Amino acid sequence: MISKDAIFNIKSNVEFDALALDVFKFQFKNNKVYRSFCDLLYKHPSDIKQVSEIPFLPIQFFKSHEVLSSSLPIQKTFSSSGTTGSITSKHLVTDLNLYEESYLKAFKHFYGTIEDYVVLALLPSYLERDGSSLIYMVNDLIEKSNQIESGFYLNNLEELANTLKTLEAKQQKTLLIGVSFALLDLVEAYQLNLKHTIIMETGGMKGRRKEIIRQELHQTLQTGFGVNQIHSEYGMTELLSQAYSKGNGVFECPPWMKILTRDTEDALTIQQPNKTGGINVIDLANLNSCSFIATQDLGKVDDNGQFEIIGRFDNSDIRGCNLMAL
Repeated sequence: MISKDAIFNIKSNVEFDALALDVFKFQFKNNKVYRSFCDLLYKHPSDIKQVSEIPFLPIQFFKSHEVLSSSLPIQKTFSSSGTTGSITSKHLVTDLNLYEESYLKAFKHFYGTIEDYVVLALLPSYLERDGSSLIYMVNDLIEKSNQIESGFYLNNLEELANTLKTLEAKQQKTLLIGVSFALLDLVEAYQLNLKHTIIMETGGMKGRRKEIIRQELHQTLQTGFGVNQIHSEYGMTELLSQAYSKGNGVFECPPWMKILTRDTEDALTIQQPNKTGGINVIDLANLNSCSFIATQDLGKVDDNGQFEIIGRFDNSDIRGCNLMAL
């Protein structure tokens, strides 16, 4: 049995690759949907010698199938946002502790102790529906911050602006995490000059505004908030881990997550770094669903494993937790 300790204590690429191969064997054996997919490709664990040979399950399977590697009871079902009438992805989670440990350890890895921050959330489009994994995570971060000012904001932008100014005057470390259109609404109404606040966008206009390129979005937000960089979070319903960018749209994964790119003309071929291709995600925290997912995002990975999101495949539907297409 693969332990949480093994997942969250990876110290090197060698350890990551060894555990990824073990997780592949476990999921091949225990995940009927993934096993069927591998069988169709004539891929068996005895054939797989390195991580780049592992089959990546197309993310659309989370819309049409129950993707499970566990027979334990389902504790929570996370669902993606979708337009009216569209089929949404469902991530059936049998161990919420895995999710909680993943996002708490990742936050600490990139930003330090959550108790040091006031966490302010401006996520109206997520709050207005059920089943958001992002809301689950942010709500827990708010609670664990243990700061009286931490909380969610819906449409009360004046109150949020006043809170930010008060916290700034106290030189309080603050995280403002928000969906792009709501952050733009805020800076259009209030000019701020923040030296102690991280602004983190989670992407997407959710149909509320015209999509704009990331550089334009970040420049507008930098000016409006008076900050040097805009941070970003890259996550999705089908994952239990997130990558973070501290500026310029360059993301870094926690040690138990890795991004590869696949050839856009041959989905089974993994590319060398620095080539644009389809984003494949390895998320070892997805132990009880599927850790090897081929997304509909396009991007590029550098030699250090950092990555950028460049856009989306033309034939994919617009969906929740992803960045705007260029």
